[in-house]
Amino acid sequence: MLHVLRALALALVLAAGPAAAQLSIEITGGGANQIPIAVVPFAGEGALAQPLTDVIDADLRASGRFRTLYTGPQNLNEASPIDFATWRGRNADALVVGGVYPLPNGRYEVRFRLYDVPKQVSLGGLALAMSPQQARATAHRIADFVYEKLTGDRGVFSTRIAYVVKSGPRYELQIADADGQNPQAALVSREPIISPAWSPDGNRIAYVSFENKKPVVYVHNLATGQRQAVANFKGSNSAPAWSPDGRLLAVVLSRDGGTQIFVMNADGSGVRRLMSTSAIDTEPQFSPDGQFVYFTSDRGGSPQIYRVPAAGGDAQRVTFEGTYNVSPRLSPDGRQLAFIRRDGGRFQLAVMDLATRQTQVVGEGPRDESPSFAPNGKTLIHATETNGRGFLATTSSDGRVKQRLSVPAADVREPAWGPFPPAN
Repeated sequence: MLHVLRALALALVLAAGPAAAQLSIEITGGGANQIPIAVVPFAGEGALAQPLTDVIDADLRASGRFRTLYTGPQNLNEASPIDFATWRGRNADALVVGGVYPLPNGRYEVRFRLYDVPKQVSLGGLALAMSPQQARATAHRIADFVYEKLTGDRGVFSTRIAYVVKSGPRYELQIADADGQNPQAALVSREPIISPAWSPDGNRIAYVSFENKKPVVYVHNLATGQRQAVANFKGSNSAPAWSPDGRLLAVVLSRDGGTQIFVMNADGSGVRRLMSTSAIDTEPQFSPDGQFVYFTSDRGGSPQIYRVPAAGGDAQRVTFEGTYNVSPRLSPDGRQLAFIRRDGGRFQLAVMDLATRQTQVVGEGPRDESPSFAPNGKTLIHATETNGRGFLATTSSDGRVKQRLSVPAADVREPAWGPFPPAN
C-alpha cells in the first residue's frame, strides 16, 4: 500500500503541470441522407460566454447524420408561432428554437422546442436549469434530444472519452467530452499509461501504469482521484476489462508463467484463472450480457479472436478470415464485433456482424489500434498514426462518417469511449 500512496503523491505533483491540451477535430467523411436542420440562435444566449446553438450545431453536424443550415439572426423563441412555409422554402426538414432566461443566483433556464417542418408538428422540448459553467453540457443534452427524436437512436454528445497523450517524456491520461472539449488530466506520469477501460457506471477507470517500472493494473475513482493497485503480481499485469455489472475485472497476468486471462473482483480479490492453456491469451472483453469473454489468442498458430464462457470452459474461435485478427470489442447490443485485422501489411479497423459473419473494413490504416464503441453502438473511436505520429479517429459503424482528433505536437493513443451519463 505504501508504494501506491507514493505513486499517487507523485501523480498529483505531476498533474499540477500545464493544462491538458485540447483535441482538435477534422471531419473527413460525411454520411448519406443527411437530415437538413435549422438551429435558430436562442433568444438571450448572448449573455453566455459561448452561444448554446453553436455547440448544438457543431454536435449535430459532426455526427454525420445532419446537414445544418445557416439561419442568421431570427426573432424567435420556443413560444413563437412558426411559419412552416418559410422554413420549408429554406429546405429545412427540422427546426430548433429556444430561449435562455436568467434565474436568481446567476443561474439560467433554457427552454427549447423541436419541430418537424414538413409535417408542421412539434416533436417536443425541454426546460433545463443550468449555471453558466454548465452551458456546454446543457447544449450537449439538447443535441442528444434532437438526435434521438430525429434518428431513433440515443445521442452520445453528453458522453466522455478517455485517451493517453504523450508529449516529450510526459504521459497524460485525459478525460474529455465526446467532442474533445474540456480535457482534464486524471493521471500524469513519466512512464507509459495504457489500456484505459471505463466502468459501466462511468465513475471509475481501470488502466495499466508503468510508474513502478513494470505494468500494474489500477482502478481510479474519477470523482475523488483515489486509486488502487488491483493487479500487481509477479511479472506482467495488463489489459483490464469490466464485466457489465461492474463487479468483476478480466485481466491478463503472467504470474503463473505464460500470458493468461484471469477474472477477479473489482477490488483485486478473488483471482481465478479463466482457462488452462499453453497459448498466449490476451485482450479480454466481456460480452454485453456478461455470458462470454472474447479474447485474442495464438492457440491456432496465428493471432485470432475467440470466446469462452465467463464461468470458464471451452473456447470457440470467432474470426477465420486472414492470419491476424486482434483487439476484440463488442457493440453495446452484442450484435457486432470490432477488431483490428492485418491485410497486406496494413492494420485496419474492421467490423463483423456476428449473425451473418460478414466483415467490413471501416478504418483507413495503416496502423489502426485500440477500437472502442460509443455507447449507442453507432460510432467507433480508435487510434491510428500518420508519419509516426498518433492521433484518434472516429468512424460510423458503416464506415461512412469519419473524423480525426489530434493534439498539436503530441501523440494521442489508447482511446476508450465512456458510457451514457446517468439519467437526471
